[in-house]
Amino acid sequence: MLALLAIAVYWPVTRHDFINSFDDDLYVTSNVHVQNGLTFEGLKWAFLNPVCWNWHPLTVLSHMADCQFFGLKPWGHHLTSVLLHAVNTVLVFLLLRRLTGALWRSVLVAALFGLHPIHVESVAWVAERKDVLSCFFGLLSLLFYARYVRERPQRSVPVRYAHLHCALGRGRSPTSTTNNRRKVPNLFQDLTSVISSPFSSSPSAS
Repeated sequence: MLALLAIAVYWPVTRHDFINSFDDDLYVTSNVHVQNGLTFEGLKWAFLNPVCWNWHPLTVLSHMADCQFFGLKPWGHHLTSVLLHAVNTVLVFLLLRRLTGALWRSVLVAALFGLHPIHVESVAWVAERKDVLSCFFGLLSLLFYARYVRERPQRSVPVRYAHLHCALGRGRSPTSTTNNRRKVPNLFQDLTSVISSPFSSSPSAS
């Protein structure tokens, strides 16, 4: 339901064009490497060359995948961003539900996340694909870390997945860890405190 709500609200962006005067040309419409789709040469190029003065190969690969499936039809590129935002909305709910055990409060906050106009730029602007990808991998990291904190020391696999998604986040946006590298350990420490608190001890809280 949360995903459908986010898709419904942002669906009109699929009728928009590229914004070539604001980086969409550098990422897609004037980038022949991206337009060639997913190829071995394109894969090497994505990891060896910055785009728009940023090194974020996963973002570039996502644009290549769009060109592979949709060509230069802008609706397809916008659709990918809308679907990523819908998935992120569900991930916010799952994370809050795991942290607090509160069902309806988690639904409310996730709905606010999905509908808030602060995300319009990231969803409606093709060149901002890196932002929705950043959110996707960041939320996955927190989900796996939350699982690790609850289950340790019985299992160590979830924290490995958390580290993996943090590493993947580096490949989609340069700001995910470079500007915040001192904050990430503190974030995990705070998350540990939240999961271990009495507020989150009862999964039936609402």
